[in-house]
Amino acid sequence: MTTKYIIGIDGGSQSSKVVIFDTDGRIVCEGTQALAPMYTPRPGVAEHPGDDLYDSIVAAGHRALELFPGDLDDIVGVGLCTIRCCRALVRQDGTLAAPVQSWMDDRLSRPYEYTDDDVAFVTTTSGYLMGRITGEKTDTAANYIGPWPMDVRTWDWFSDQETFESFAVGRNMLYRLQMPGEIGGYVNDSFSASTGIPRGLPVVHTANDKATEALGSGLREETTGLVSLGTYIAGMVVGTEFIAEPQTYFTNFASEPHRYLYESAGIRRGMWTVSWLRNLVGAELAHDAAAAGVSLEDHLNTLAAAVPAGSDGLMCLLDWLAPPSQPHRKGMFIGFDERHGHAHMYRSILEGIAFRMKENIAAMEFERGIRLTSLVLSGGGSSSDACMQIFADVFDLPTVRNEVRNAAGLGAAICAAVACGIYPDLDAASASMIRHADRFEPDPDNVKLYRQLGSVYADIPAQTDAILARTHRILSDRKAEH
Repeated sequence: MTTKYIIGIDGGSQSSKVVIFDTDGRIVCEGTQALAPMYTPRPGVAEHPGDDLYDSIVAAGHRALELFPGDLDDIVGVGLCTIRCCRALVRQDGTLAAPVQSWMDDRLSRPYEYTDDDVAFVTTTSGYLMGRITGEKTDTAANYIGPWPMDVRTWDWFSDQETFESFAVGRNMLYRLQMPGEIGGYVNDSFSASTGIPRGLPVVHTANDKATEALGSGLREETTGLVSLGTYIAGMVVGTEFIAEPQTYFTNFASEPHRYLYESAGIRRGMWTVSWLRNLVGAELAHDAAAAGVSLEDHLNTLAAAVPAGSDGLMCLLDWLAPPSQPHRKGMFIGFDERHGHAHMYRSILEGIAFRMKENIAAMEFERGIRLTSLVLSGGGSSSDACMQIFADVFDLPTVRNEVRNAAGLGAAICAAVACGIYPDLDAASASMIRHADRFEPDPDNVKLYRQLGSVYADIPAQTDAILARTHRILSDRKAEH
């Protein structure tokens, strides 16, 4: 039989990826384009400059199609996944009236504020990009998390007019809602000419990026947990019921209509912190990495694996981006002595991430009355054996990574495979397209050590918050004076 192919578009927080899969879920080729640095002219403002989200997808798509070895006629469809919790202000012609507001922008904590007559539509990144790729003003209901007039129970706009109007956006300014797995439009002439992706291919809606990543990671049972190691690190399980006001997690849309994704508290700028350290010490390590014939990331992971569990007492608190409700919070390393170098710092970041996510997910498990039996890691951090083993030991669970680490791209392809008739449903598509690559078993000695250190880690904020709050007040008062 002729091999068929599916394109998965993954518009992320740090880069856009366009991946061409075969229908067994294997990567045929891919293109990646890094996003431009966020535009942050003042505190509380974080925008994607220019038309960077669309332009980066065009660049990544062009690269992927240049590498594609097959027949273009054998590509059957496109799945679209984009970052969530962003706001796009769109002109009547479908182009941007202003830069896309990032999920890190304080304006996303408030309803839309009308200030520009040029704005005809207010939508998400998935709606905006579907419009640019196809010309259709449709959007997935499963990406409306945050300040939108969306009823998460019904997957539709609020029917109560007073509630709807409290969000300050008219119905005529919203795109038409569709469900994940539905065709939102077809590749138009402009996008095809820019990328080489064939004109007329169906473009399939997915969900928010975390839900699509969960699908591409194989989350189908509630006793399997996922930790997504991205710019925002999240812990997730799936289920079938809407929970209105949970205490330790929140209810998100899944990539399947009327199913839900439960997300624990997460870590803002999580794996970004790894990039921060790499950039900080990269110059002095690059020579050694080149001499060893490996990447800087692989060299760091080798060094970190040689550091004993517990990083010789060095701990890292991951608050490089403080939550709005606790602006005094700061990232910190605590416990330095003469033994410590960049390898200890790197390992302590990984351990800090695992400690924080263990605490967050354990709280969600307790509230939901479940017990995880296995853990999946996705995202760039899952490429590190050291990171995988740390999570297995901290969680005391068998921890797996899949063959395809770009789980969001694969999840988008799975949605497209079902929509285009390759598979009858998501269960069948997932079973055929997702494969485990490696499994890490907990080390009993490290499990015991990490259980003890984890309790110490959980107590650190109670000891440091008062000091950080005092510092924050002093600096805030000084800024106000000037």
